[in-house]
Amino acid sequence: MPDATPRTGFYPGTFDPMTNGHLDIVERAARLVDRLVVGVAENTGKQPLMPLDERVACVQAETRAVAQRNGTTIDVVGFGNLLVEVARSHGATVIVRGLRAVVDFDYEVQMFGMNHHLAPDIETVFLMATERNQYISSRLVKEVARLGGDITGFVPPFTRRHVLARLEG
Repeated sequence: MPDATPRTGFYPGTFDPMTNGHLDIVERAARLVDRLVVGVAENTGKQPLMPLDERVACVQAETRAVAQRNGTTIDVVGFGNLLVEVARSHGATVIVRGLRAVVDFDYEVQMFGMNHHLAPDIETVFLMATERNQYISSRLVKEVARLGGDITGFVPPFTRRHVLARLEG
């Protein structure tokens, strides 16, 4: 008899701002699970452009259509505690991580090892960025925006408005 428990994945990130690359990972991860929780990390050490509540609002707005298209429940939550603890508290059995290039790999392998040690019952799944998104990073998007460049091709519309408003204010 099939297991009736929905498969829940947890996709963590700072999402400052959410990029088209992040959205692509959400779209693809949503096809793999019944429920996807997108965890927006507080991560004050990175000195985010947008406060946590604003980043959560952007991710909620940008993932709404993905959930409808895929028939997947997508919840967005802010968090400031240990990744495996928050993933477990939301019933996740899988942590989804996106990889853009080899530079991401070294860090992600270390993160995987730590998370696996702390929570061996939670798997980590790596999704490679698609070719059109491999060069996009939140840091570069913010830098381009600060210097007056057009970020339209890098971030979804709702998020773009928030980034530009933050930089103007």
